[in-house]
Amino acid sequence: MDTHQTTSLLAGLAALVVMARLLGALARRLGQPAVIGEVLAGIALGPTLFHGAISDALFPGDIRLLLAALAAVGVAVFMFIVGLEWDASMIRGSGSLAATVSASSILLPFGLGSLLALYLMDDYGTGDKTAFMLFMGIAMSITAFPVLARILTDRHMTRTPLGVVALACASIDDVLAWSLLAAVVAISGSAGPDQWRILLAIPYLVGMLFVVRPLLQRAVSRRPDLRLSPTVLAGVLAGLLLSAAATEWVGLHYIFGAFLFGMVLPRTGTEQLRAEVHDRLGQMNNTLLLPVFFLVAGLKVDLSNVGTAGLGALALILLVAVGGKFTGAFVAARLNKMPLRQSAALATLMNTRGLTELIVLNVGLQLGFIGKDLYSLMVVMAVLTTAMAGPLLTWLIGRPKTELTLATEAPEHTASSIRTAA
Repeated sequence: MDTHQTTSLLAGLAALVVMARLLGALARRLGQPAVIGEVLAGIALGPTLFHGAISDALFPGDIRLLLAALAAVGVAVFMFIVGLEWDASMIRGSGSLAATVSASSILLPFGLGSLLALYLMDDYGTGDKTAFMLFMGIAMSITAFPVLARILTDRHMTRTPLGVVALACASIDDVLAWSLLAAVVAISGSAGPDQWRILLAIPYLVGMLFVVRPLLQRAVSRRPDLRLSPTVLAGVLAGLLLSAAATEWVGLHYIFGAFLFGMVLPRTGTEQLRAEVHDRLGQMNNTLLLPVFFLVAGLKVDLSNVGTAGLGALALILLVAVGGKFTGAFVAARLNKMPLRQSAALATLMNTRGLTELIVLNVGLQLGFIGKDLYSLMVVMAVLTTAMAGPLLTWLIGRPKTELTLATEAPEHTASSIRTAA
């Protein structure tokens, strides 16, 4: 890097951090998750407004590869934190309700999304029709556990019966969605001539769960007072990056390795350590690296040429995304004898997509499952479905003060450590 590139990068990052912070704070003032404002900051800097003149001035083309690298690190850390906060006890404590709601809210939008892909094939399809259909089904099935957890925390609902079930459903959805995406990546042949490496994914998963996890648990049990020293932090960082690199190398995507490493870190006796890891990594990631990801994602969104046909496609995407997810979750909740308004509120929460959807869409764009035009429309869908959650919840079950009265029968363990960043 020469002096000009270094100056452009540092000055541009400073402007991005400030803009993301301001729009994130504005979104919070309007009752929305901060991620809504941060995503809009990325889109505003892209080609949608002024044909990309702002981003061209702040981030010349010769430094965008550096931005993409920073964004990849930010996504890896984010996925690690999601895995770190994933708690299987939430599933065990919620009975069959969470399992049936999760299955229904995955299968129905997946099927509808695949059918929608058939309709959009002529205008937006890519070379691999099967991968296109499967990916659209997955994209419609996503629920963003981190944003959902943030919404519940802000509304004092994490210990209510509704909050407990929503967190359990979202955690199951997360694992199912990532598993489906991994399967699509594996069968699509995206690894090219080295596709044989995908066979190593299964022994890698087995090794992480049945070798690495017990070794880490044994190491932690010998140090019950373990704190986050620089050495421990370096070990955690090295582990998540190596795990991410391993899954990228075998032909999956680095997000799966980062998520898996977060899942295998011991939970018993490490509450303080995990909180410190979350705080140390989360603050830097949320303040700097994720805004870079939003910028990189926003640079690929171009809504300036969306015509009548594009608006029609967007309307169909929203109908399938919202209707499929809401109907699947609502019907399953009602069949489990959940009250009407609580069922509707749960279905609304399951429609929250946020940053998780953006990560999935970027994987699809990177691997050629979708093109830039459809990607832009899907990003709009992700923003709108996340933004509608708060107002709909207020309409259905009242404002946070009212919701506090709902905390009567919730199991304590299911919401004891919800700190995931939105």
